[in-house]
Amino acid sequence: MLKTAVRRVGNSLGITLPKIMVENLHLNEGDELHFVETEEGLIITPFDPKFAKWAKAYEHTNKKFRNALKALAK
Repeated sequence: MLKTAVRRVGNSLGITLPKIMVENLHLNEGDELHFVETEEGLIITPFDPKFAKWAKAYEHTNKKFRNALKALAK
């Protein structure tokens, strides 16, 4: 398990991410991170949870209307 400390950054508080985490998630300076509160704690992710819902809905629609979408793509 990796850990970090909360630090003062100007008038705000910030955290630093361990290098291995930055590399594994392919993060770059300026990338957005999303904070999701759950019953188990906090999830920090570069993936937008709203986009994940949209992608799941698209996947369902794509399967259901595959033939129509192929015809429209011609």
